[in-house]
Order: sequence, then C-alpha cells, then structure tokens
Amino acid sequence: MSAGLSRKQKAAIIVRLLLAEGAVLSLQDLPEGLQTELIRQMSDLRYIDRATLKSVIDEFVHEIEDIGLVFPGGIEDTLSILDGSISPATAARVRKLAGVNLCGDPWAKIAGLDAPLLLSTLEEESTEVAAVLLSKLKVTVAADLLGQLPGPRARKLAYAVSQTDGISPEIVEKIGRSLADQLGTRPPKAFDEDPVQRVGAILNASPAATRDDVLDGLHQDDTAFATAVRKAIFTFADLPARVQPTDIPKITKDIDQAVLVTALTAATDQLEDVVEFILGAMSKRLAEQIREEMSERGRVKAKDGEAAMTDIVNQVRALEVTGELTLIEEEEQ
Repeated sequence: MSAGLSRKQKAAIIVRLLLAEGAVLSLQDLPEGLQTELIRQMSDLRYIDRATLKSVIDEFVHEIEDIGLVFPGGIEDTLSILDGSISPATAARVRKLAGVNLCGDPWAKIAGLDAPLLLSTLEEESTEVAAVLLSKLKVTVAADLLGQLPGPRARKLAYAVSQTDGISPEIVEKIGRSLADQLGTRPPKAFDEDPVQRVGAILNASPAATRDDVLDGLHQDDTAFATAVRKAIFTFADLPARVQPTDIPKITKDIDQAVLVTALTAATDQLEDVVEFILGAMSKRLAEQIREEMSERGRVKAKDGEAAMTDIVNQVRALEVTGELTLIEEEEQ
C-alpha cells in the first residue's frame, strides 16, 4: 500500500500525522536543505487513505524498534551530551581542533555570555556588527551595556541600530554564528569570580592585622586594584556606613547574645562608633541589658573579640545573599 511512496513522502506523512496529534517537533534543527525538501513534499501530497497511512506508520514503527542506540551527528552535539562529564578546557580544545561551527541558535549562546565579554565585543567589533549584537540582546542588558560605553561610541551604535531594518535574517544569522564561534574559542575561565572579589573574600576572612598589612602592600604595588579590593571588603568597622539601622535587629536576632557582648566589648576602645551604632538601633531595654553585660564581661582577648566580630559580619553577608538586607553602596572617593 505504501510501496509506491518514496522515503521522503513517507517522512512527510509521519511529520503531518505527528503535528496533527499535537506533537512539538524541533524541525528548525534540521539542515536547511531538509527543511526545504520537507515543505516541498508536504505541499505535493494531497490525500492519504487510512490503509496507506497505517502501512506507513507500521513501517515507521518497525524501523524505530530496530534502532538500538542513536549517536549524535557531529562534534557539537556530542559535546552537548558529554557536558558535565568532561572539563570545559577539553571541550574548548576539541572545538578549536575540529573547527566546529556551533549549532542551534547562536544568539541564545551569546546572550548567556558574561557582561564584560559582551561589552568588550561592542567596543572592538565594527559598528555594523556591534549594532546587530546590541539589537539581539535583551533590552535591559543592551541598555546597561550601552551606558558603560564611552559617549561617542554609544551614540554611534545607537544610530547604527536605527539602520538595521534592511538587514536580512540570513546576515543576522551569519553574524551570530561568527560571534558565537569567535567568543566560544576564548579560553574558559578557571574562576567564577574576578580577582577583586576573590582577594576581597580572602581578606574578609583574614585577621585585621593581616588584612591591613596586605592592603598596604597592594596600595604600593597597584593602587587601583587595592582600591577596588577595599570596596569589595566588608568588615565590622563598616557596619555604620554600609548597613541600615533598621536592619540591626534582623542581624542580631540570630547572634548568640554572649557573642554580641564579646564583639561589642572588644570594639569599645577603637570602634566606639560601631558599638553606639548597634546599640542605638536596638530597643532601649535590650541596649541597657547588653551594656550591663559588657561592663561585667571584663577584658576580651583580641582573638576572641575578632572571632565574635567575624560572626556578626558573616551574619550580615548571609542575610545579603538571601536578599533579606541590602548593603549601602560606598560612594566614590
């Protein structure tokens, strides 16, 4: 019954049947030539009787059942399957050696790149290519990146975007693939955070003496880097400048009162402003109680005082991560 039909016609019948049954098919992943041929075959077919349809389905099911295992077609599809099982460095090296062209939507891959990488691309690429890139990004992302560009470059790109109406989809696709391929060959990052954030996190957890000594050394070697690291650091002394007074009860409620008393007692001599800031943000009754315990606490060892202050700072950081408080941004000096 289906003997008179070609394999292409049978494929068109199966596709039509699946679509009629509500199946979602990723036909856009097929090579353009096959998509074109499918359209031609479907437009040539008219009426298929039930017996022929059943015969085509039986043949299709039989072929599917005979398939034991399907391997991906191509390096990129293979790397997608192995994602998470091999290192990013190995995947990047394989792509480079094979000269692989990325498959799928290149703009989706580009949209997932880091903002600094997108910004450098907007700065380095030709005006026409940068305008297409800007047009394909989310409006909020594009606006943020445009605001970081120098004024003349930003105005030039904004005008170039107004000239993109006549660009064909094929050209936009080629630009996307070229950018995705070019940006995808850049060496993978070994660290998720930039050096400023990493050094800042290390110094945050370091003793005050070590932190101050390292910052002094950094200022001598690289003032700009040292300034950026200092802004990334949040210490007990930064509480009055970086935390809203209304957030203090939220911070202290999960801190053991003995730890709080130890931290405030240790800070009384050199960080009196921090002590008064914290106590001033509490209820009058609780503040008086803590002052009384501080007077009874006596001298605190430097190591114990610093550990207690670190506990409070860690609590602030934890609340910041969960979104329960927002640190005040430091003003540029």
